[in-house]
Formats: sequence, C-alpha cells, structure tokens
Amino acid sequence: MKIAVDAMGGDLAPQAIVEGVIQASSELPSEARIVLIGRENVIWDIFNQHNFTPTNVDVVHAEDVIEMGEHPTKALSQKPNSSIGVGFKLLKEKEVDIFCSAGNTGAMHVGALFSIKAIEGILRPAIAGLVPQVGGGYAVMLDIGANADCKPEVLSQFGEIGSIFAQHTFQIDKPRVALMNIGEEEQKGSLTSQATYPLLKQNKRINFIGNIEGKDLFTNKADVIVTDGFTGNILFKLGESLYEISKKRGFQDDFIDQTNYESIGGSPIIGVNGNVMIAHGVSTPLAIKNMVGWAYKQVKSKAYLHIAQALS
Repeated sequence: MKIAVDAMGGDLAPQAIVEGVIQASSELPSEARIVLIGRENVIWDIFNQHNFTPTNVDVVHAEDVIEMGEHPTKALSQKPNSSIGVGFKLLKEKEVDIFCSAGNTGAMHVGALFSIKAIEGILRPAIAGLVPQVGGGYAVMLDIGANADCKPEVLSQFGEIGSIFAQHTFQIDKPRVALMNIGEEEQKGSLTSQATYPLLKQNKRINFIGNIEGKDLFTNKADVIVTDGFTGNILFKLGESLYEISKKRGFQDDFIDQTNYESIGGSPIIGVNGNVMIAHGVSTPLAIKNMVGWAYKQVKSKAYLHIAQALS
C-alpha cells in the first residue's frame, strides 16, 4: 500500500507536514509506505534536521506549489508539476492508493473530479466528516463543505453512499441514516428537507431512521448524518471549536478531546474513483500523523469500490 502525502500544502507546510510523516512512519504497518510529494531538497533538509532515515518513505519531486488562495481550476491547469498535480497523476495511474493534502481544498476537489473522476451515477461527490459519538465510535456526516446547495436527489444519494462508506469503514451491518433538520417530525424543515425526507424513506437500500436535530450530533442517534455542505460545514466546525474553548478554560475531557481536528486529521472525498483525503489547512504534525493512520484504514476498507459496485 502506498499513501501519498502533499508535503507543500497547508499553512504550516512543509515543516509540519514532513514532521507528521516522520511520526507516522514509525507507526504504519509494514505493508504500507508513504510517498511524500514536494520539493525534494526542502523535504530532505527537514529529514536531516530530525536525523531521520526514511526506510518506508519515498520522496517524489514536485517543483510547484498551489497556494491556498489560488483559483483551483486555473492553478491545476497552469501548474501540472505542483505537488497536488503530481499527487493526482500518481493516483490516476494507480502508482499510489490514496492521496492526502492539507493544501487548497478547492484544488483537491477539482483535482479529484478531473483526474480519477466521479463514480458513474454519482450526482455530486461529497466531503465526509467523522463526528465522534458519546457512546464511542464515529458518525459519518456528509456533506461538510463541497456542495453548499444540494437538491433533494443529491441529499438522498448522500444517504446511500454514506451508508456504504460507514458499513465498510466501521463494519456496521445496517448503518442508521438520519436527515439533519430543525425538528424530528416528517413535515419539518426547509422545502429541500421536506422533499428529501420521502426520498430517503422510500430507499430500501438504507436504514433510514428519520430526522435528527443539532442536539443529536454527538449522541449516537445515527451512523450517517445527511445534510448540505453549508449546514454540515457549520456544524462540523462548531464541533471542532469545543476542544479549543475547553483547552482555553483549563478543562479536559476524553470526549471533548476527540472533537479536536488533530485527532482524525483528514476528511475523505466520497463518490470518486479512488481514495482522496483532505486535511485542515492549519494541520500540525500530530494532525498529519493521524491523517496517515486514517488514510491506511480508508484504503483497507475499499469503500469507493463498494460504492461503484452498488451504483453499477
């Protein structure tokens, strides 16, 4: 297994990214290698700072960098030798099994659609967030930012592909699928929510349990939470804020610690023909280390292949 990581993407890159890869390399199973993509001399300087000899890390040179503020489509076309461009080239050619980056989120999403492309039958690929649950484990929430506005048919499909992802990532036989709404009653919510509810209810391929509210985000009521990218992003980042607020107030709690973005480190794009993971722009070495660990689990799950099979 080869896990590709963009060394140059992120606010703290390349230092934090390379340091995170160094930490991850000692914890990876022997069957996996990390492919670090970026400016070779810069990567090796950081290796030397840490007296690190890469036994399970390969370095692939990429001269250019897509900056955080660049237009995704223009940057990808104008900078094919960027770390993101090279990463998707390797993923498309199946030289690596997953590509991960803390860089320009738009470029990662567009790059996935242009290179490995959406699975046939997918209306809109989604970014999924893993939400910790008080009873243990995680719920999959999608979308958390790729699609701010969604039609009912798109939200309904999120329920289906999210269910397949949860089933194979967390070995849940019949994942409970819920629609995030402003009330539990079937007729509640926006016009989009009201139109989505019957589509989810009629889908015999999922275990739809109805609406849940914002207060249910962490309470283990659902394994898959369906929402548009606007609402999902707000909820997900609100959840992440709990850790920072608690830390500033001198309060420590095992569950609150799991809401720290560093504890998972990345969010997968679901609905494309391959494995892609997007990390937080401010990712620290700990976040990158944990992202690599989750990347390994994502490759092992083969979730995207199961989604493609279900839609074929």
